[in-house]
Amino acid sequence: MIVCSCNVLTDHDVRHVVTKSASFPRTAAQVYGCLGCSAECGRCARTIKKIMDEALGTCAQACCSGCPHGEQDAAGTELEQVVEVVEVEQTVVLLAQAAC
Repeated sequence: MIVCSCNVLTDHDVRHVVTKSASFPRTAAQVYGCLGCSAECGRCARTIKKIMDEALGTCAQACCSGCPHGEQDAAGTELEQVVEVVEVEQTVVLLAQAAC
């Protein structure tokens, strides 16, 4: 299933890079980077995060502190920031449309 129409990324692409990549991407931005693209509209950020959580669910909870799968860095909040920006932008567009 296509999860990002801007970059034509599938759920399989996201699962593969999250579980097989040596760089252990843990944010949507890192997933995009591993796949050679970047976020465009940001609407897929939540879906990518959900797929990442599903792919790593058991592993992320069971891994010891030294395992790269369990590490979280400061960029972990980046996904949340992208989602907030997109939601604000969508609200502004809707308000502008309503005012016309």
